[in-house]
Amino acid sequence: MNIVFMGTPTFALPTLEVLAERYHVHAVFTRPDAVSHRGSKPLPSLVKARALELGIPVHTPRSFFSHYEDGSPVFDTHGQRVIDAEALAALAAYQPNAIVVAAYGLILPAEVLALPTAACVNVHASLLPRWRGAAPIQRAILAGDKKTGVSIMRMEVGLDTGPFCLRGSLSALGKNYQELIVELGELGSRLIGEVLPTIVCGSARWIEQDERLVTYANKVEKGSIDLDPTLNAAENINRVRASSHHARCRSVILGQPAMILAARVAHTPNSRDLFFECADGPIEITELKPDGRRAMSGRAFKAGHSKQTE
Repeated sequence: MNIVFMGTPTFALPTLEVLAERYHVHAVFTRPDAVSHRGSKPLPSLVKARALELGIPVHTPRSFFSHYEDGSPVFDTHGQRVIDAEALAALAAYQPNAIVVAAYGLILPAEVLALPTAACVNVHASLLPRWRGAAPIQRAILAGDKKTGVSIMRMEVGLDTGPFCLRGSLSALGKNYQELIVELGELGSRLIGEVLPTIVCGSARWIEQDERLVTYANKVEKGSIDLDPTLNAAENINRVRASSHHARCRSVILGQPAMILAARVAHTPNSRDLFFECADGPIEITELKPDGRRAMSGRAFKAGHSKQTE
């Protein structure tokens, strides 16, 4: 079984591990090295670093579409984007039976999807057709979904429109983005490990998505999930839970800008606690990171602020 894997962040790592353990992963495609949000030195993706440890050839194309030197896309005379022949040839050389994708981060043209003899499948972090798109985990949290999951989907040119052959779910209650990334990554690896042989041999049963149930998981932009006093407590707590390094939950607390790391409903208010007023009552900020300082408890931050103002 010739497998090519495409993935980039934490969510993709368990799937890479399972595929490498059970099957022959001929190559890994991942995003190019990028500057970390914590520094200026370009770093390899987590998937690239692990693939190299496993001795798997790694490719990091910028895109499967051609670009000019200034980064703008190349279009043909019909207005269609031109395929990067070099990137496509590098992939085709592996003659994959299946391409497995997990949070790769690049758009795959029809020419890529048509390469494997069996299918190009996506380990998608939602219970499709709910939350098609770029940020399914965060959107599930922000919507207050009680459960979420992973779908093994056959990829099409459309945005997560293909049929699925297997889904698995887990509770999302009280869990934050980082916790769900880990749990969903492990779930996805188990599902793909279970169903991949049936996909390759052609016996997988594909289920078309119900278009009436579709929702879209648009990218969560920076500044869009800051604490908001016009929202209710549950909505603001969900913003804290959905916070990631892509889009932080922030607020100005006692006059200081800060990232909000953890919060809960203030059932029994205590004068030592740190509160944020919402439309239906306060939430307690239990952990935060003021700009330029270390992370600390809400109580420690409030106590320090009180001493400064004495």
